[in-house]
Amino acid sequence: MASHYERELRAVLIGSPDGVRAVTRSCNAAEKARAMQVIRRPFLVVRAAGSGVAGAGDLLAVRGDISFPIEVKATKEKKVYLSGRTMEQYLDLQKEGERCGLMPLYAMRLKGVRGDSWRVFKVETTNLTGSVSVLSRRLPSLPLTRNGTPHLDWDEGLPLHKFLSLLCRDSDSYTQTAETLRSKANAWSEKAETLKMEEAQKAILKQQEPEEWVKKFRL
Repeated sequence: MASHYERELRAVLIGSPDGVRAVTRSCNAAEKARAMQVIRRPFLVVRAAGSGVAGAGDLLAVRGDISFPIEVKATKEKKVYLSGRTMEQYLDLQKEGERCGLMPLYAMRLKGVRGDSWRVFKVETTNLTGSVSVLSRRLPSLPLTRNGTPHLDWDEGLPLHKFLSLLCRDSDSYTQTAETLRSKANAWSEKAETLKMEEAQKAILKQQEPEEWVKKFRL
């Protein structure tokens, strides 16, 4: 059964018009338009060789500017908790992501729901660069349980049509986004530094002011 949903997602990522129409059949016009952008900038998507390939996920999506392994989960429940084998899968994905500078993803398919039934999550890694790093800032990580264990929560994931819209923007858009983020970070740093200087000046002036009883004595 899982392979059916893997094929469904693969048909979308390779830019098949029929595949995109199939998953967006009950979506509104705006959602369909966003998803259809993948037809213009498709991926080569291959299925992993087998369960023995740790950290490879179920699918590997490759394009000239980006690539990522994807673990596919189809469920009737909105929340899926990881333990045992599924936790090992998560840790393997994270390990390979760190080793290879990749951004592993989970694609969660909720059964029996209208509209966009897919949600996307990233596996947290620390060594992303370039356009992947910019993209990762827009993707939600797997949420954590009370004891800090990652799990899947459909309501907290990024809808597939929004994910495709982010993926299929022109490369110039990624550069522009990165420049915007950098300029904002610089502006925040400058503002923080200015506030620190103002506070320091206030403290110096306060120290220089004579105490009230000294003022009265002088009078």
